[in-house]
Amino acid sequence: MADANASTAPVVDTANGTLRGSWEDGIAVFRGVPYAEPPVDALRWRPAVPFEAWSGVREATAPAPGAPQPFMGPDPILGGHGFPPFDEDCLTVNVWTPAPDHARRPVLVWIHGGGFVSGSGSLPIYAGDTFARNGDLVVVTVTYRIGPLGYLYLGDEDGSTSGNFWLTDQLAALRWVRENIAAFGGDPEQVTVAGQSGGAFSTAALAVHPEGRGLFRRAILQSPPFGLQLPNPAASLERTEAFKVAAGVSTAAELRESPWEKLVEATVGMFMGARAWGHWAVPFLPVLDGETLPTHPLEALLQGAAGDKEVIVGWTGLEASFSFALDDQYADTTREQVEARMQDTFGARAQSAFDAYAAARPGASPRDILTDFASDELFRLPCVALAEARANSRNPVWAYQFDYAAPAHDGRLGATHCLELPFTFHNAERWAHAPVTAGIAPAVLNGLGSAMHRAWIAFVRTGDPNHPGLPTWEPYTAPMRTTMRFDTVTAAVGDPVRHWRTL
Repeated sequence: MADANASTAPVVDTANGTLRGSWEDGIAVFRGVPYAEPPVDALRWRPAVPFEAWSGVREATAPAPGAPQPFMGPDPILGGHGFPPFDEDCLTVNVWTPAPDHARRPVLVWIHGGGFVSGSGSLPIYAGDTFARNGDLVVVTVTYRIGPLGYLYLGDEDGSTSGNFWLTDQLAALRWVRENIAAFGGDPEQVTVAGQSGGAFSTAALAVHPEGRGLFRRAILQSPPFGLQLPNPAASLERTEAFKVAAGVSTAAELRESPWEKLVEATVGMFMGARAWGHWAVPFLPVLDGETLPTHPLEALLQGAAGDKEVIVGWTGLEASFSFALDDQYADTTREQVEARMQDTFGARAQSAFDAYAAARPGASPRDILTDFASDELFRLPCVALAEARANSRNPVWAYQFDYAAPAHDGRLGATHCLELPFTFHNAERWAHAPVTAGIAPAVLNGLGSAMHRAWIAFVRTGDPNHPGLPTWEPYTAPMRTTMRFDTVTAAVGDPVRHWRTL
């Protein structure tokens, strides 16, 4: 709601032209600001192009549409993660600032997740007002191409060998921040990029990109799915052929002529082809195209890329319950099924691996063991590998595990994927539509939310997440391997994943 006491709207002069925003409870907000040309017509499936200047004053008081994506109504965990309106003309940022002055405040850039197919920088759950108000920060949220429009790889058929248009969008957004954020009261030399899930994967990709790594100083990686196996161009083209079939076309030219609504409909069909038993369903993936993304971001990080950046990396205690806990097809999971799935990773050691997971959680069902294993494979152990690789460097990471168990759905979800978000943003009231937050006591929302939110603010401001309300949080170094365990009782613990790390 606009601040009724503000006599004049905030106005900022950017490199593209003048913007007029609004005051919202004492924070200046600029919504729907274009950072790249609309990726339509000839610019569909092309790298982002900088936005041209406008004349006069551009109103920046209303959110822009989200990127095209499926919308099938509420889901039993998040209650939805992307709501109409949608449009291809979506390459915009939103900015929250205590004041558009020359204070040169630290900057937080948020990149949303959503399995590479959902989400928007304009979702109320990602509003930057809490960080701006509580931390005296300038906050930017980014909307970028997702689904087939951001991740489909067309290769030589379309006259280009590049892909990862989502990444070109995010690079364009960071260039916009570098060029313009000082006018909003921010410091372009003190930028932290943060994201969760697919947004954390994006943050890592930006950190190791030759240009991207120079555009920000710090990174927060919340549940990055580093265990994803990325396809090469040949494998990506096979997925593109499957998408053409789903869309009812036979050529890239026909795809270019298709309305985005038809492409979104085909995306729904792609989910069925991505549902391999015991795997997280991901219909679209980044491509190792040799140009925008030559190597897997985790591989680059393990080899020392972005070693100059201060990094927070963490995971939830039961990430994969998001996929398996409420899915009826896993209700009667057997040991034999889980061992067969584990063979993908452990080969002949699958049986002993099952036994090790069972020993770590006495009384666990085969579905529980599948959940633990998938959580490790996709999220936790790759994150730990990053922490290990930097443990004895001059710049070790700050590691955390979010262990608060959601009471929703009779506790079946536990500390599931995405559950930390209402706490890091400290805005639980905006998550009332999300079933996963049902039943969480206000004292937990306030106490745990304050602890995490203030840690994130401290890190953005100084590169160190410690603050007076938090137990001392040391970086992850060998042999202690200190990891902050966020729960109703938050504490720093030593090597909490040793059992799995040494499996």
